[in-house]
Formats: sequence, C-alpha cells, structure tokens
Amino acid sequence: QVQLVESGGGLVQPGGSLRLSCAASGFTFSSYPMSWYRQAPGKEREVVAAITSTGTTRNYLDSLKGRLTISRDNAKNTVYLQMNRLKPEDTAVYYCYTRYSARDYWGQGTQVTVSS
Repeated sequence: QVQLVESGGGLVQPGGSLRLSCAASGFTFSSYPMSWYRQAPGKEREVVAAITSTGTTRNYLDSLKGRLTISRDNAKNTVYLQMNRLKPEDTAVYYCYTRYSARDYWGQGTQVTVSS
C-alpha cells in the first residue's frame, strides 16, 4: 500500500534552516507529482510547494517563494523540502502528499517549531 513517511522536523531558531524528507513506497514514485502541505495550530492545511513527476516544474506558495526549495530523488523515492530563513509563523506540522489511483495520500506529518 502507499506509504509516505516524513522526517527532518524539529525545533529551530528564527533564521535557521531545516530540510524535510518524505520517503514514499507502494507506488511508482517517479510517475507522480508530489506536494508539501503544512497546518499551523488553529489554521487550515495549506499547500506550500509542489513538484512534477520529473522535477522539471516546481511551484510555491507565493508568500514563501525564495525561502523554500522542493526537490526529489526518483532513484530514492524521496521528496525533500529545504526551508531557509525560518520564521516563527512557519511553525506547523508539515505533510507530504500525493494523489494516486484517485485517492489522496498523506504522511503522518513532521512538526516544525521555530522559536528562540
């Protein structure tokens, strides 16, 4: 079955960086676009970055452009989210997402906390 497992979250000071990873299994990873979402306390889940199956096209939430980089390694079935110059408002649970066989799949999420 499809599994998405995120890692790399943690506590970081404002201005710091983190790289999140999402290991995928159970489907032909290289054939599907992938996305990262986040959900802050009391807020709706929002998409922050997306990448096509080949990695040639990447899109970002406008407010986060310039601070995020989404990438993927199809040989490792892994998608990454590099986050730089983190701010307290980036604190959220970050989720990996894909849509496969007409179903939505989410990872369990990884907590990112930006605080001094």
